[in-house]
Amino acid sequence: MAKNFIILGILLVAVGLLWPVLSKLPLGRLPGDIVIRREHFSFYFPLTTSILVSLLLSLLFWFLRK
Repeated sequence: MAKNFIILGILLVAVGLLWPVLSKLPLGRLPGDIVIRREHFSFYFPLTTSILVSLLLSLLFWFLRK
């Protein structure tokens, strides 16, 4: 359990340090993300981004488990 928390902490620090680079990636603006804009209302659902992040995290955890 402690090993998992250490890995999680290292990942959070890495993401924090890489945030300026990561924010320039097109995540959140991919084709398939649902955006509805109306007067006094906007709705955003990152469907494609969610699937892509889920796939990447699944692969990462699969490799870490081996």
